[in-house]
Amino acid sequence: MNYNKLFSQVVSRSKASAIRELLKIISRPEIISFAGGLPDPALFPTKDVADIMGQVVSQSPKEALQYGTTEGQDVLKKELIKLLKDTENIDVKPEQLLVVSASQQALDMTARVFVNPGDSIITACPTYLGALQAFQVAGADITGAESDGFGVLPEDLEAKLEGLRKQGKQCKFVYLVPDFQNPTGTTIPEKRRLKILEIVKKYETFILEDSPYRQVRFEGKAARTFFELDETHNHVITLFTFSKVFVPGFRLGYIIGPEDVIRKYVILKQAMDLCTSPILQLATAEYLHRGLLLEHVKQIIASYREKRDLMLKTLAQYMPKGVSWTHPEGGLFLWLTLPKHLNATELLPKAIENKVAYVAGVDFYPAANVFNDMRLNFSYSSKEQIVEGLKRLAKTIQDNL
Repeated sequence: MNYNKLFSQVVSRSKASAIRELLKIISRPEIISFAGGLPDPALFPTKDVADIMGQVVSQSPKEALQYGTTEGQDVLKKELIKLLKDTENIDVKPEQLLVVSASQQALDMTARVFVNPGDSIITACPTYLGALQAFQVAGADITGAESDGFGVLPEDLEAKLEGLRKQGKQCKFVYLVPDFQNPTGTTIPEKRRLKILEIVKKYETFILEDSPYRQVRFEGKAARTFFELDETHNHVITLFTFSKVFVPGFRLGYIIGPEDVIRKYVILKQAMDLCTSPILQLATAEYLHRGLLLEHVKQIIASYREKRDLMLKTLAQYMPKGVSWTHPEGGLFLWLTLPKHLNATELLPKAIENKVAYVAGVDFYPAANVFNDMRLNFSYSSKEQIVEGLKRLAKTIQDNL
């Protein structure tokens, strides 16, 4: 049977994740990997989760083990609305919030809700690889707006929007990760956020604000979210997830946005998976109700800050001249830039020979046209592995300068 002639156009536009494929290659225990975006499993609240799961099944078995509503369990939505008010000063109604199977599903759904093949969208350049995959599968024509150490440049964003307008094209949305961006670790200052919001309104589109790391801040004061800054709540849709601040295995997140737009998401989700796991929603609701999340986030921040500081110190100690890197104020990643004549993709097999791994930066660019960057993760490795791994990486770079 030749299935090739039966596959859909969606399959033909899909390609394997560079990170997921790499993780399969570097799973050997002797390799120190900075490639993944994995939280530290030593910090998982195992005992609390075990206790809560037992309580949920014993006290609410019918609700926990039955199908749930597509919109999300009421008890969880109530806790999420309270969390948004307490931590972000955001007021939303239940009809403005949809529970999803983590933010990757939200990205896929957004592409399906807004993008027809050939439609234009804009992302920062570079940007999150998983978002690029979701948008490419939908057939989006992706334009990258240039970035600096403080995120996407408003001037270049406006130039790209104006260029699309002159071509008679409508930009469907602008995708941004404003806080501790994946992959660069950069954060957009509030003054720049206001300028970006003004530009987006001018060109009659909206910001898709992806916020998976926002609570993991090590230093400085948080800028307000785009959602809060947009007083009308008509030009921002924001995605949150529990993967980086609770447990990624629950695959739980939520979307907030205009009520009529959220309704479109709900209808689409009905066709996708009916509902997000009720038992995991109830467990997360109880975790929030007990007031455990914010205390757990404090532990995450303390651990990851220590690891970030160690990575920055070790980079400064061992990296050869001509190599630079970002200084993230939070999150899980930093971005390392090699001299322009070096290709991080070509260097990767040599790094693996030296038993260290990273993610080459090229796949984070919409046009895949920049080759001398790499993403390093500091959350997963132990402190000993961070030092030894960076020594190996520095030697690999030095040997190939």
